[in-house]
Amino acid sequence: MTKILEIESILQPFAQKHTLNGSDSRAVIHQWLHALAEGYELTGKVDSKEILHVLSSSGLFRDVKTLKSYLSEEINFPPPRVPEFRFIDLFAGIGGFRLALQSQNGACVFSSEWDRAAQITYLNNYGELPFGDITAFTSEDIDDATLNALIPDHEILAAGFPCQPFSHAGVSARVAIGKDHGFKCNTQGTLFFDIMRIASVKKPKVLFLENVRNIERHDKGRTFAVIKESIDELGYDFKYAIIDASPLVPQRRVRCYMVCFRKDLEVDFIFPEIKGDPLPLKSILEYKPLEKYTISDKLWDGHIKRTSRNLERGTGFTAFTADLNRPSNTLVARYGKDGKECLVPQEGANPRFLTPRECARLQGYPDEFIIPQAKTPAYRQFGNSVAVPVVSKISEAIIGVMK
Repeated sequence: MTKILEIESILQPFAQKHTLNGSDSRAVIHQWLHALAEGYELTGKVDSKEILHVLSSSGLFRDVKTLKSYLSEEINFPPPRVPEFRFIDLFAGIGGFRLALQSQNGACVFSSEWDRAAQITYLNNYGELPFGDITAFTSEDIDDATLNALIPDHEILAAGFPCQPFSHAGVSARVAIGKDHGFKCNTQGTLFFDIMRIASVKKPKVLFLENVRNIERHDKGRTFAVIKESIDELGYDFKYAIIDASPLVPQRRVRCYMVCFRKDLEVDFIFPEIKGDPLPLKSILEYKPLEKYTISDKLWDGHIKRTSRNLERGTGFTAFTADLNRPSNTLVARYGKDGKECLVPQEGANPRFLTPRECARLQGYPDEFIIPQAKTPAYRQFGNSVAVPVVSKISEAIIGVMK
């Protein structure tokens, strides 16, 4: 991304004046570049002529047409040439929602992700560094007018908001160490209300949300009731579906998807039917993975003993080798620790981890997707991701209704 880096260096001093957080100045610049190229408003309501003047004075390029060519040449997954709608990507992770919505000719006009490693993966693939902590835009210090100016208008608000406080494993872990979970969790659990704050100001046509299946049952259904009531009171019809991704990717990944159209649009949205035979794990395995992915004798022996103890007690996690003719278990963020969720059997050797590329395929990312070189962030990022083909199917249905 040579040209983009050159533009960054030119705009950096100017960008420092237009961000809530100095560390977000690169994100501001990238949002400006994409907005200029696609003809949308700039974050902070900065005058686009002023930005173009700064860039043209540098001699780097002459017009927006040249900028568009830079972006299309240097970005792995560039925005569509003729966008049909705008969306924002909150709790963006590595851009599963973005990949799906761009495939429907959508332009992302704002993105936010707090994890630094995930931000870099996002940048490497979409040519845009997301803004950091979304609460910088939604805190009590930010009035509605300022928030409205900082986040561009959009038709779809997409968010796979943090699921740890609501997942079965997350709840179990928090209870075990005496921590709160769900909306009582003061960090991740309350971030749903930051989504609501943005939606209350920007009033997009659609809220497109994703979370773990357990959110429907968490706290005897009270958590989900709060979510539904909050969305309804904001003026949106609440629709949701529990969908298993295994007919589209070789992974048993059951998630709760929420699609909420603004009530004044009078839309009766129906989720697409996702059915078919589950895909086999063997369909995404690499031919000759490196030996480093084979687990050690010590780790394999530990898995065997722990599994035996837990089976006798009738509780706890177990570790078995995967059936290659069936989909894998759900990929999770902690997978890189011991791989017990999916151990690939090997003839004449201990089982092995999935490779990061195989994890990407389990979530439906194309092989052109640039993944981190380090294993730990790669496993965490794909474990936290949405299943892209499922989001694509739902996105297609949303756009069909919008059209």
